Amino acid sequence: MIERRLVRALVASVALAASVALAGCNSDEISLASNAKANQPVPPKLVADMTAKDMDMNSPILVRLFKTEAELEVWKQTRSGQYALLKTYPICRWSGDLGPKVREGDRQAPEGFYSISPAQMNPQSAYYLSFNIGYPNAFDKALGRTGSQLMVHGDCSSRGCYAMTDEQIAEIYSLGRESFFGGQRAFQVQAYPFKMTPVNMAKHRNNPNMPFWKMIKEGYDHFEVTRQEPKVEYCENKYVFNPAQPPNSSKPLTFNASAKCPVYVIPDEIADAVREKQQQDAAETAKLISKGTPVARLNPGIDGGMNKVFAAKLPGGETGLSEGGQGQSLSLLALARAPGTIPSHVNPPRNPLLASQEEPVVAVTPAAAPATRVASAAPTAQSDGFFSNLARKVGLTSADTTSTTAPAKPKDTPRPSAAVAKTAAPKPVDTRVAAARPPFKPTISDPAPAKDALVAGAQPIVPASSFESRFSAVK
Repeated sequence: MIERRLVRALVASVALAASVALAGCNSDEISLASNAKANQPVPPKLVADMTAKDMDMNSPILVRLFKTEAELEVWKQTRSGQYALLKTYPICRWSGDLGPKVREGDRQAPEGFYSISPAQMNPQSAYYLSFNIGYPNAFDKALGRTGSQLMVHGDCSSRGCYAMTDEQIAEIYSLGRESFFGGQRAFQVQAYPFKMTPVNMAKHRNNPNMPFWKMIKEGYDHFEVTRQEPKVEYCENKYVFNPAQPPNSSKPLTFNASAKCPVYVIPDEIADAVREKQQQDAAETAKLISKGTPVARLNPGIDGGMNKVFAAKLPGGETGLSEGGQGQSLSLLALARAPGTIPSHVNPPRNPLLASQEEPVVAVTPAAAPATRVASAAPTAQSDGFFSNLARKVGLTSADTTSTTAPAKPKDTPRPSAAVAKTAAPKPVDTRVAAARPPFKPTISDPAPAKDALVAGAQPIVPASSFESRFSAVK
């Protein structure tokens, strides 16, 4: 184990040394190599889970996002070559409605298939840590869809993003970082409105987005039957999954999202398994509809959702467009430990038909006064992030992937952090004052969690696994 880490550190050091030589020894790149937030080790409990599931620390990962369930899944490749579920994280906040993002400013969190290269990892995010989803992809662009800087990040606040707690994103970020050190060139993100089950397809059968959802469900089914990352291409303004060159054809396949599809085939073993699954799902969906499965209720005005484990922690909290129990179930969840720190400025989804016009912003009273935090400086035009520069110089970036230098803020905008008390005046004066952001949360020990406890923080287990030690040879 120690020898393996030493080899990995040596390889990383050589790669960084080559990058620095090409860049003229950029000092910002050196400093980013030891960024404390981005360098937090994978928690010991998660390392133990990997061992139990026959996974290597540096094996590839794949991420799936579900709006209705408000869950983020991290899948990791086992030594057999197939992917297995490593961990499910409750999403603290997502915004918009069910359905794909269409235009800049519509508050929609994207749906579809995206690829995350090292260049899209942002260790200096204003929202703790983040990675850029890569919206719009080639399919989105072919339809004229617009938007930028759509992230998965911390801080539990969203305006078109998928927001986690700081502790959660630190753990997810570390898993992506380790997969890149293991040689993965990019990891896939699959974003869905809900788990593509017959029950959900029946409930949402009248939704105008159903044609799009049926299209991305095919990619969902490819992954379900193969447990392999599906190859994604685009043509004729649609997604194509696992296309292969026809037998006896020497002409390479060339795809263009807005052009006619080339002649391709899907390997028989995949095509047959997907067809069988789709037939079973369609039959079950039809049966559920015939039995009178109610159509999902529309909730106009509710902006996005929140996993019930977080809604249960907030006074009057609601899950919005995410599924979650009410009343007793939320009350019981309120007694459980939250998977990460909920910031005081969190803004849970509200039903505008029920909420008072003068209802104050919900604030969470912290158990202890937070430490003062100074926001991380944003990368400048002259200094791209370490991952971005490193990826460009060693040829890891993909042409179809949106490679960005992170701005001072991700897509979201600042929020006030102090609660405003109601007053007798008909229109109370907004006296909210933005609180100083506390510094990155220090790595804490990982106590034995309760049955469904999730993130418990991280504790360095081997100093040699840190970025600083990996790159010490070139500092």
